[in-house]
Amino acid sequence: MQGIKKLGYSFYAGKNVVKIAKDLLGKILITHFDGVETSGRIVETEAYEGVTDRASHAFGGRRTNRTEIMFGDAGTAYVYLCYGIHHLFNVVTNKKDVPHAILIRAVEPLNGIDEMLKRTKKKKLDFTLTKGPGNVSKALGISTDHTGSDLQSNEIFIADDGFKVSKKNILSTPRIGVDYAGEDAKLLYRFAVKNNAFVSGKK
Repeated sequence: MQGIKKLGYSFYAGKNVVKIAKDLLGKILITHFDGVETSGRIVETEAYEGVTDRASHAFGGRRTNRTEIMFGDAGTAYVYLCYGIHHLFNVVTNKKDVPHAILIRAVEPLNGIDEMLKRTKKKKLDFTLTKGPGNVSKALGISTDHTGSDLQSNEIFIADDGFKVSKKNILSTPRIGVDYAGEDAKLLYRFAVKNNAFVSGKK
């Protein structure tokens, strides 16, 4: 892809995970595996605020083999398995020992759509291809094998092509599927591009 710039470490190292989650809207998630490029424009994200956030895997400073990557460097991929089926791609932010992360919930397909259709076993392109975080990873070829990947690599990274989502076109809502988080379930930490067909959840 021409005219794009890979997001640098400083983008991910910001202290405000909510701001970064908003700023990721409109950026392009790109994968290169076995000589094949697939990519999509990010249209939905969710912020998770680490040890103080009951919806976060790292709430209360919980450190396990799975979550340890969240306590690592900013600009790292955190990919975990949900319901034993879906591989969910997250971006680690902030700094070492501050386990902030952002879930990429939906992208709008750009390049490599034929490959995405093969990976998802779909016959034709429609909004279900990359709607929802499990579908994002499946279409882009991301799995738990990629957890810990450096987003400065050429295998998985996020880039800016100058496209901007205006503030008036950003929808802020509570996150999806975190009812267990009590009051934190009400936080407006989910961000989406208004009226985009690839955005997940109820309209």
